[in-house]
Amino acid sequence: MTHVARELASQPDCWQRAADLADGAAGQLPAAGERIAVVGCGTSYFMAQAYAALREGSGQGETDAFAASEFPVGRRYDRIVALSRSGTTTEVLGLLAQLRGTTRRTVVIGDPDSPMATTADDTVVLGFADEKSVVQTRFATTALTLLRAQLGLHTDAVVEDAQVALAEPLPAGLVECSQFTFLGRGWSVGLANEAALKMREAALAWSEAYPAMEYRHGPISISTHSTATWMLGDAPTGLSDEVHATGARWVAGGLDPLAELVRVQRLALAIAASRGLDPDRPRHLTRSVILSTS
Repeated sequence: MTHVARELASQPDCWQRAADLADGAAGQLPAAGERIAVVGCGTSYFMAQAYAALREGSGQGETDAFAASEFPVGRRYDRIVALSRSGTTTEVLGLLAQLRGTTRRTVVIGDPDSPMATTADDTVVLGFADEKSVVQTRFATTALTLLRAQLGLHTDAVVEDAQVALAEPLPAGLVECSQFTFLGRGWSVGLANEAALKMREAALAWSEAYPAMEYRHGPISISTHSTATWMLGDAPTGLSDEVHATGARWVAGGLDPLAELVRVQRLALAIAASRGLDPDRPRHLTRSVILSTS
């Protein structure tokens, strides 16, 4: 079994541990009413998008999400929250250093010995969710679970849905599809972006992601009989019929959107296996992106 397969399967346990940790970590995480920005790179950026939508949508305070490299340094926030599995990502470390002394900086990381652990004002370590794999699965979803629980938006049903996502067979015919489109609404737009990234990283699959209502504004034109269109969360009225009319396969996300992401992770591994790929050695990727600053 690959590292990523083992780590993927451990997500229900990791989520439960993160939910249990949320109350104890409350003093290190954003308080209600703070104006914050959440930053990350790659998968962490997409988790930041999901968290920002959840926090602002629940009335906890204005919340923006940025790729760390695109953060508007001149904009004022009460706090910056950085998500980083490795704690070594160049763009995040550079941003935290730049904001030292001007903005409170909180990091959620997997490695307590990483440079980021000593750079921030507040550090939450999810060492039990750290990973050996290059392709992220459990760290990202566990970090989001921690943040979701701190907002009071996590329930035991989410963990139960994750167990279902691991146990049930994947929808028939998906491995044979040649193109994948993932759709979300609200906080699940970030999860749709992450689902598409997982398919590219682990399976070299042609994949895209859109807000569900935007899919009608052009992207639906690419759908055909070899396309799978997967909805994470509740679909807009009539969208499934429009997708069926293109000849594409429609996958309705009946589980909690975070658990639906687990199903997508499983699909990415299944497609990788069908193509003879090793998901522990994804093409052109490393576990952490460390750039030269010279």
